[in-house]
Amino acid sequence: MTFLEKLQSAEGRPSGFDHLRLILAIAVVCQHSLNTTMGLDRTVEVLNSPLRAPIALILPMFFTLSGFLVSGSLLRSKSLVSFAGLRILRIGPALCFEVCLAALVLGPVLTSWSLQAYFADERFSHYFLNILGDIHYKLPGLFPDNPTPDIVNGQLWTVPYELECYIALSLLAVVGIAFHRVAFLILLGLGQAASIAFVVLYDPVVTMAFSGPLLVFCFLIGVGCYLWRDKLPYNGKLAWLCAALLSILLLTRYGDYFAAAPAGYLTCYLGLANPPKPRFLESGDYSYGIFLYGYPIQQAVSSLGPGLWHWWLNIAICVPLSLLAAIISWHLVEKHALALKPRLMAAEGKILARFKFFGFWLRRPPALALNSRPN
Repeated sequence: MTFLEKLQSAEGRPSGFDHLRLILAIAVVCQHSLNTTMGLDRTVEVLNSPLRAPIALILPMFFTLSGFLVSGSLLRSKSLVSFAGLRILRIGPALCFEVCLAALVLGPVLTSWSLQAYFADERFSHYFLNILGDIHYKLPGLFPDNPTPDIVNGQLWTVPYELECYIALSLLAVVGIAFHRVAFLILLGLGQAASIAFVVLYDPVVTMAFSGPLLVFCFLIGVGCYLWRDKLPYNGKLAWLCAALLSILLLTRYGDYFAAAPAGYLTCYLGLANPPKPRFLESGDYSYGIFLYGYPIQQAVSSLGPGLWHWWLNIAICVPLSLLAAIISWHLVEKHALALKPRLMAAEGKILARFKFFGFWLRRPPALALNSRPN
């Protein structure tokens, strides 16, 4: 069985991706229980142990999953107008909501400064630049005595790289590489060669998490898995082999630079599974909300005092609170933003007519126009 046949057997919507997104989002919160309760130095010590392998794998799997699903969206889009518009509708409103909540609610409630000083400080106004992908981590007077001091939402560091992924895929669509899978495979080979050259020439320091450029490469690996979905075998033994290889690579110096391909296969294998989907997952996609709101909730809980500086207690309190915030965000903001999709499609023709430089249609070569529709 191939990836494509597995997709078709689930009518293009395997539930494994829904389960995997939720599990990875919760895993991000669990991961951050370390630095939000023990501080960065102690977290580094923990991640110099064999625990690094499963923890370091979380974000690469997230980005690979995104690449696989977003490439399907690209091939279904009539033009880059609808493709970019759908990405904005999915990411922008929740990010804007989270940034505003942090600056206008969480900050004024928990700041150690006077409200007048809080709102007058430039860090308050600069924090809203997070909505545009210009990341700022601090708000005046917030969390100065936490184990990881001053940081409001450390998870936002991935947002610029997520935007880079969408920009890169759009550019590859413009030049046609995104629709020519042999050319795309060559591009991935060049990317892996560049990683090796970087290791040889610069002797990089491997940190706790994958570097941003490596996460973008994981995203492109996910795109490649989608483009070659009719050729890639859906094989459990191969998935176990990738898992074993990753357990070695992620504990080996420079191993991160060789982990994208096995992480990509393992992610897609798990995502293409089709276990029964509980009613809870049918009610909404809460993974992005958990991903966004988890860190500031964890910092807020840690700010209540050393009695809560235990990673297991942080998880027990913050995972349910993050899920609750995600549910509110989905039903209050994200669901309504995605409901604008028909209006976007209706406006697409007018936009293309007015701006001629957008007036190209994204072709679907016969080899890629396969019967699959990941959400």
